[in-house]
Amino acid sequence: MISKLKKLSILLLPAIMQSQMVSAEVQGNDFIQVFEQLSGKHLGVRKGHAKGVCALGDFIPSQEAMPYSSSRLFSGQKIKANIRFSMAGGNPFADETARSPRGVGIQFSLPDGSIHNIAGLTTPVFPGKDPQTFLGLLKTLVPNEQGKVDFAKVSQYRQDHPSTQAQFNWLRTHNPPSSYSRAQYFGIHAFYFVDEAGHKTKFKWRLVPVAGELPLTSKQMEQLPPTFLADNLKQELITDSVQFELQAIIGHDDDVTDDPSLFWPKDRLIISLGLLTINQSGDSSCDEINYDPNVLSKGVEPSDDPVLKLRSTAYAISFGKRLSGN
Repeated sequence: MISKLKKLSILLLPAIMQSQMVSAEVQGNDFIQVFEQLSGKHLGVRKGHAKGVCALGDFIPSQEAMPYSSSRLFSGQKIKANIRFSMAGGNPFADETARSPRGVGIQFSLPDGSIHNIAGLTTPVFPGKDPQTFLGLLKTLVPNEQGKVDFAKVSQYRQDHPSTQAQFNWLRTHNPPSSYSRAQYFGIHAFYFVDEAGHKTKFKWRLVPVAGELPLTSKQMEQLPPTFLADNLKQELITDSVQFELQAIIGHDDDVTDDPSLFWPKDRLIISLGLLTINQSGDSSCDEINYDPNVLSKGVEPSDDPVLKLRSTAYAISFGKRLSGN
């Protein structure tokens, strides 16, 4: 128990620092509470992205990132990676054929002993321009006393808050992936590379499957069982490893960094950051990892995105509840 509390105090430090910069109007615990209203209380389970699978692999960086960043993540050495693929939401029994985002969290263990986290979704945008808008959307989805969602209310909220529409429209026009290994994952938030001279370059990362994307067919969405993604990944890894290319989309000076609901133009420069190879899955290696995307190595910095800032506090509360069995 002592070791867990020590680990908790160390990992909560970035969240405590971030919490001082988040608007008092919306706090991380507001999201934890609404997730439980939407999905029920599940003791000892992540409050967001509750259903998922652990995986282990290695990252071999390319040389393309070195001019942009001094991070040891791009030092050229092979780096161990601890990965978790997941379903969005707080339901540990979520239907894996549903039109909802899939998620990924990766913790890179750097040669100097530090860590670097990334967390992303299979949608290139977030369902709200800021924490207030996203929280308001979630509240419209909470069932009433009869256990029903007022979808007219949800629709009206989307009309009144246009930034909630981009992800919704994306999900309606893109079938969910047939495997965690055949999906593209987007960092959504903007970050900054920082080079040795202190020069900053804005970017967004994405993870592209080497084997290509392979969505479910409409027929498969109707016929597949609600749980298959973890089994598919395990079976794939029996015969071969799974690979992704980590890329960076380089932003221009006028590209927005504080609104994750907006797309950046498609003509932006894309560079390769390296190759992620996954070798095994299905163990418990990620169970006590908090994939806070604000935990970054020197040479990479977070942007002014308010949703990104709030993630630290929400993740930390979820992490603490999970470790304590709540």
